Amino acid sequence: MTSQTRLTMPIGEAMFSQRAIRKLRPDPIPVEDIHTLLDAAVKAPNGGNHQPGRFMVVTDRALLQQFGALYHEAWWAKRRDREKWSSKADIPPGSQYQHAAQLADEMKDAPAVVLVCAPRGTAAPSVLPSAQNLMLAARALEIGSVLTMLHPQVDERVRALFRMPADVEIFCCIPLGYPRGKFGPTTRLPTAKTAFFNAWGAPPPWS
Repeated sequence: MTSQTRLTMPIGEAMFSQRAIRKLRPDPIPVEDIHTLLDAAVKAPNGGNHQPGRFMVVTDRALLQQFGALYHEAWWAKRRDREKWSSKADIPPGSQYQHAAQLADEMKDAPAVVLVCAPRGTAAPSVLPSAQNLMLAARALEIGSVLTMLHPQVDERVRALFRMPADVEIFCCIPLGYPRGKFGPTTRLPTAKTAFFNAWGAPPPWS
């Protein structure tokens, strides 16, 4: 069975039930499933069909423990820079960041992590569509995922951990695992409030 034929979930179901999954079970993901996710990722559109995307897949437990510590440091560095937080006590009750902080604590226990990379200087539109393809394919295989970022504070050490050359840029980080919890449906703003026709602020015909 090919990667294409394994992805039988209707695209509408995958897209409308996909959500950020931050609570992951530790169960390992079969290598054939990871292969399918990467096959889907490389089919994404990219500028000039130059196919710059590269995917660092991490499943080794010792490496994940080390990466998890770096991710935890990176997450709190971002919170320090943006919100001036230094501990969980600073996070407002009910904030979405409560879940993100839990992921920072548990990243070391994720069964797999994918770093989406490309040569330094590559335009993001030639790389990030592959991340969404990967995540939609993960949804079709009942694998949870979330797109997250690192921080310059840990970049050099992450690069050294995985023996990555200096001319490669890490665009995002995607932890993968079977969810502790459920997928969608999700709650999103209606497009009547987020889309405009022909001029900013002009409502769409269906509003």
